[in-house]
Amino acid sequence: MRVPVLLCALACLSAAPGPVTAADRSCTDLRQFYTGKGFTLAGVPQTEISGEHLRMCPQGPTCCTSTMEESLAGLTARETEGLIREAGRSLQAAFNALHRSFDTYFTELHSHSERSLQEALSPLGPLYSQNTRLYADLYTDLRQYYRGSALNLDETLTEFWSRLLERTFKTSAPADVSLSEDYLECVAKQQETLRPFGDVPRDMKAKVIRAFVTARSFVQGLIVSGEVVRKVSQVSLSPDCTKALMKLVYCPHCRGMASVKPCSNYCSNVMKGCLANQADLDPEWQNLIDTMIQVVASFSTEPSLDVVLSSIPARIYEAVHYQQENVDAFTAKVYQTCGHPGEPGTGSPALHEQQRRKSGSLTASEYKPSPTAGLRLEMQVSDLSSKLREMRQYWVQLPVAICSKLAAGGAAQEKCWNGITKARYLPEVMGDGLANQINNPEVELDITKPDMTIRQQIMQLKIMSNRLKNALDGNDVDFQDASDDISGSGSGMCVGGQCPHNRPGLYAYSPDNNRVRGAAASRARLCGLLLPLPLVFLLLQR
Repeated sequence: MRVPVLLCALACLSAAPGPVTAADRSCTDLRQFYTGKGFTLAGVPQTEISGEHLRMCPQGPTCCTSTMEESLAGLTARETEGLIREAGRSLQAAFNALHRSFDTYFTELHSHSERSLQEALSPLGPLYSQNTRLYADLYTDLRQYYRGSALNLDETLTEFWSRLLERTFKTSAPADVSLSEDYLECVAKQQETLRPFGDVPRDMKAKVIRAFVTARSFVQGLIVSGEVVRKVSQVSLSPDCTKALMKLVYCPHCRGMASVKPCSNYCSNVMKGCLANQADLDPEWQNLIDTMIQVVASFSTEPSLDVVLSSIPARIYEAVHYQQENVDAFTAKVYQTCGHPGEPGTGSPALHEQQRRKSGSLTASEYKPSPTAGLRLEMQVSDLSSKLREMRQYWVQLPVAICSKLAAGGAAQEKCWNGITKARYLPEVMGDGLANQINNPEVELDITKPDMTIRQQIMQLKIMSNRLKNALDGNDVDFQDASDDISGSGSGMCVGGQCPHNRPGLYAYSPDNNRVRGAAASRARLCGLLLPLPLVFLLLQR
């Protein structure tokens, strides 16, 4: 009796349905997904095949051939690079918006100050009306400097006061006194020693230089930061990164787990490995952003940016008024130094009574911007600072931002793709930067071979930070030269399509008054003579 019972049991077991074999599982979903990505169905299996051929995905039953694996790997690399470039373009747009906002604010301040010249200086009579070109040229030079022209601002302002002294001295002289060009040149040289304009030139120079140097350096910092983002965002992903991305993103599809998203920690390790070089920008990037925030804060430090620019006409008036009030004493000292002009009427020049009237001096403290202007500066500083702070951790937050679009949420960490199957991801998350990837379980990296493009951009961040710190100290910086080693393209300060590359003269006087003036020209000629000397010396040694 036992034998028939056993035979019956075996027959029942053999008739019971067993597990579905690999050959029975359909690849319909993958085929549809694959064509949706733009690939053809040529060679795509109808049902699962053995996965011994796979090189990136875990081996086992799969719907992906080797060709499909390669195609999907290239696709995920392109898609991820697209996400990186998209994030970079967003940050570039933010820098461009900050640039436009500040440039609009600063140029409006400059233009308002220039427009107020006539109102502030018209009480000077001929001393204004006969010298409008001189005043206008000062504003032109200041504007060109801000735009990136390689003017020396210290020499520009010194030259302005020297030329103004010539004009005021000549206007104040009696009509029958003839002043030669050489004599006026001697008068102009007394500007520093005799201080005919009082303390105004020295005080105004320090404040104007500080305002324009910090403003220009800040704009340059915004441009350089955006350019670094653009160049780094174009760096291609490595082959090892491409393999890790394929395993992260599309291997679940090959295994029939299309609905299972990657574990967040798993994604973090892959992206930290892929973007390890980019994360090395972080220390210098944060240093640059912090320094730009300090520069922004300096705009509202007394005397604030708006006060300095708005008070330029009043300070010029104050200086000329002081000179006219003390013209007799100054003229006597000029005669001691330069001698008498040698023409009739060589006594002390006498001004017309209209010009000598003792009106109350209009000082800079009486010519402040309106409260609305101060409020606008406060809002500008606040807005710039807050937006810059949001950018500080961009490079270390980039993997997080990309994984937020790829990985499973926090509640699904027990049922997510861990690179092998649907389960929790156990390895620890790596730190940021190339050196911390030595034990990254997902991306193979040679930490001794950093990406050279990114290393170059790290150096540019250092250079720009140093220049900004110099600007905070009030030190002038030649950004026309700086732009070449920052961007590598010589783009410099190009705003509104204006990209000045030449070194224009301090003032564009008419041809009948084109004398070579100032120490700058003399030094330029001297440098031209001295530069060949070391070469001659070396040749003689041979």
